[in-house]
Amino acid sequence: MISIDNVSKHYGSFQVLTDCTTQVKKGEVIVVCGPSGSGKSTLIKCVNGLEPFQSGSIIVDGISVGDPKTKLSKLRSRVGMVFQHFELFPHMSITDNLSIAQEKVLGRNRDEARAKGLKLLERVGLKAHAEKFPGQLSGGQQQRVAIARALCMDPICMLFDEPTSALDPEMINEVLDVMVELAQEGMTMMCVTHEMGFARKVANRVIFMDKGQIVEDDSKDAFFGAPRSERARQFLAKILQH
Repeated sequence: MISIDNVSKHYGSFQVLTDCTTQVKKGEVIVVCGPSGSGKSTLIKCVNGLEPFQSGSIIVDGISVGDPKTKLSKLRSRVGMVFQHFELFPHMSITDNLSIAQEKVLGRNRDEARAKGLKLLERVGLKAHAEKFPGQLSGGQQQRVAIARALCMDPICMLFDEPTSALDPEMINEVLDVMVELAQEGMTMMCVTHEMGFARKVANRVIFMDKGQIVEDDSKDAFFGAPRSERARQFLAKILQH
């Protein structure tokens, strides 16, 4: 579903990604972790062309992301993206937030788009809040709306960029529960997250990054059981202490 081959990216002389290579099969859940500044978020933003890259290739469902002829807007409509900070339109109701891209990008009529939005709001447990505005919801509720919005586009895969890092601890589980459910239903997912409990529960593989490189790309059992690199061992020792 997603093929990343020798991808490198730099800002001027600063190298952000160096020769990153990995594959994500249909239905796989991949957790990308590592210290701050290791290039995790940049890597998944390259997957749907939100960040350009200088060398290598990324193929999503047979479409080359780096090819100048590729219509990135069309590709992005098929690759769901959930950000750290929700990115909902504050001046629109929840229903309108879920409908607008369906109408503008997929050409669905208003009734169709609203029906789809309400169905997915129900799925994330928020149907009762359909006519509210984002500011009237908690952070955890807003992030669940953002997941529903991405699902409204019938994505072939989902990218999550630290979806729980801006949330209060009490709200994290309500978002992770939705993500676990998606994973169990067979959605192809790449998740940048520090939630190791989530990784242990549903990940097929864990990618560990440091200084812009993929240091480890292994099954979750191998990664948590006996990470090969000293850097991953240090990272896990710190993150699993608490």
